Amino acid sequence: MDLLADLLHQAGLRRRLLHARELPASAVLRFPCERSIGFHVVLAGPLWLHADGLAAPLQLQTGDIALMARGCEHRIARQASLAGLTERAMSVADPAAAGGEAAVPALISGAYQLWNRPVHPFFAALPGWHLLRAEAIPRLGPMSLALSLLSPEAGSPSAGAGIALHALTDLLFVYLMRDLLAQHAPVAGFPPSPRDDAVRRAVALMHADCATAWTLDTLAHAVGLSRTLLAERFRVAMGDTPLNYLRSVRLQQAMRLLVDTEDKLEQVAMRVGYQDAFSFSKAFKRLVGASPGEFRRRDAEEREHPWRFARSEAIALPPSAEARP
Repeated sequence: MDLLADLLHQAGLRRRLLHARELPASAVLRFPCERSIGFHVVLAGPLWLHADGLAAPLQLQTGDIALMARGCEHRIARQASLAGLTERAMSVADPAAAGGEAAVPALISGAYQLWNRPVHPFFAALPGWHLLRAEAIPRLGPMSLALSLLSPEAGSPSAGAGIALHALTDLLFVYLMRDLLAQHAPVAGFPPSPRDDAVRRAVALMHADCATAWTLDTLAHAVGLSRTLLAERFRVAMGDTPLNYLRSVRLQQAMRLLVDTEDKLEQVAMRVGYQDAFSFSKAFKRLVGASPGEFRRRDAEEREHPWRFARSEAIALPPSAEARP
């Protein structure tokens, strides 16, 4: 099964393209993206990326890509200092190009929203920023080819340009996540395949059917290890115990079900492997910080928030393939 796709799907990932195509020298673009993963492709550098947590602004040249792996508010300008610049907010509610005097093509940005903070450890372990320099991108590699198509489609009046642009944005996002995982491995909560195939298979089993009453014994038997050996190898590879990891998978899926369905709490509990609503609610509140009912009510109240992506913008991902031991 595709574990990255499953992680993103269960976390409720939704996509919107931000058409920030122009950046005058006198302006700074502000991206209030605390609840997103996102990236910027620089079409005309140099640009400077300003964000809390950076020791100094990141200088970006033409062809560079900056991936924001954990959401934060940040700014992009044509100079290293923001003093005296006019700020223009590029909120998700207003994805129009900046425009203005002496405007020239500057960047294309993609935003992938995770409105409710994920509880899976994978997301907390991602670095704040992942920078991919133009010279490090293989000239005839898949990412380079996607980039070569992205820029022409962004300004194209051709039929279907919008569909092509979103498809290319999604493709580029996948390539960037692959590069991040390769450069920052191991990432907590993500299987170390193929370095430990047994751990990878155990993780796949839990993702494929978290409602099963998995125990350390049944997981170990399914992947052909003793319970002691599986526990040791799982902790080394994943930084956690198998059953703690299973709990995070179950509650991450429960968050999605509470948002995307009208199932009663008892039904949600059963679908994610709990025998009753009481034990489910107790575990949910301990990890999420709110009861399932409170979480669902809060989400419903925020449904029309101007910065929230619509349900129609959810990325269509295939259902998890059956995991085989």
